[in-house]
Amino acid sequence: MTAYEFGAELWRYPGGAAWYFVTLPTDVADDIAEAVPHRRGFGSVPVAVTVGATTWQTSLFPDTKAASYVLPIKRGVRIAESLADGDDVAVRMVIDTARL
Repeated sequence: MTAYEFGAELWRYPGGAAWYFVTLPTDVADDIAEAVPHRRGFGSVPVAVTVGATTWQTSLFPDTKAASYVLPIKRGVRIAESLADGDDVAVRMVIDTARL
């Protein structure tokens, strides 16, 4: 199982909902797209993610505008890890093959 480690800026979705994401570096996104030819609904890819001391399961979602995937960072993680909009987030992530 390949672990992906990268840093990316936390950003807030520019809509009414308070969704926060990091955009995967394109080399990581390309590797995942190649490794997971059969994605779930909306092109999502299930992953297990660790940020700081917090680990959770979520999904990546394709972002055609960025030609990458976005990773949602839920509120509980942002609070536990003291993350705010614009912060650089160190991410460790693996594809959750059991949920594919």
